[in-house]
Amino acid sequence: MQIDKKRFKSIFPHLSEEMENKHNRVAISSIRSDVQTGEHAVSKRFDGYVPDAIDFIRRCDNEKQAEEIIDFLEKRHEINSAYARRLKRQLRKKGVRSFGPKKQDGYYSREGIV
Repeated sequence: MQIDKKRFKSIFPHLSEEMENKHNRVAISSIRSDVQTGEHAVSKRFDGYVPDAIDFIRRCDNEKQAEEIIDFLEKRHEINSAYARRLKRQLRKKGVRSFGPKKQDGYYSREGIV
């Protein structure tokens, strides 16, 4: 079905504006017709990714758990004392959800690892 630009604008003014607006564009870098190939490509999203302190804190249910995580990471020298103090200060002032929404079980599976 073909429709001229002027008629399209009159029927769908907001959609037309969105299509002409260059701010909300999404690039499509490839198209995959084979599901297995697509799933394999997506599964590499977290390849080589190493969770950091924030990732662990986002799995906590409360501030006590988060503080234990921070202490544990500091004790193992995975974070330094200054960073641990900043994390604890943010935890006390703003709470555990200030680090981001809770990461539920299966987060990485849903977000890209198959």
